[in-house]
Amino acid sequence: MAKVEIKNNLQARLKKIKLLLLDVDGVLTDGRIIYDALGVDAKFFDVHDGLGVFVLKKSGINTILITAKSSGSIPPRAKDMQVAEVFADVFPKTLVLNKILKKYKVREEEICFVGDDLVDLALMKKVGLPIAVANAAREIKQAAFYVTIHKGGRGAVREVAQLILKAQGKWEKVLEFYGA
Repeated sequence: MAKVEIKNNLQARLKKIKLLLLDVDGVLTDGRIIYDALGVDAKFFDVHDGLGVFVLKKSGINTILITAKSSGSIPPRAKDMQVAEVFADVFPKTLVLNKILKKYKVREEEICFVGDDLVDLALMKKVGLPIAVANAAREIKQAAFYVTIHKGGRGAVREVAQLILKAQGKWEKVLEFYGA
């Protein structure tokens, strides 16, 4: 497929997106997990990714987090970003897909999912726009329609948010809101 055809196909898919699904570890975070002496974990989140999720919400596109591992640090970050819903301790991640389709009244082709590792593979094969972060496992990159320039936890989600909003003609309103 020629580069122009791939770009046009990406734009067509981005225009259809009504819902963004995100893995957490390795996508919203850089993949590092710190445990304190009591076994409580902490994660590194990127503020730019958070604003990307926030402006998607303000532009009418909800975000849902789906993670195979729960963590006390996820709910407060999700609330801060105005994430619509969090599904934790879910494996395989496809278990929640039908519930999401019904609740949010979307079709599979209207969903973008961003993943980074093997636990994301099955869900990537079910959605209209599967995206891998730059530092994803080889198998995830192969299953992806698009691979981000930025790494997970380092701006990849912001990159995806901007791609969606620009393709849908909503980015200029975001810029206007922030005084551009």
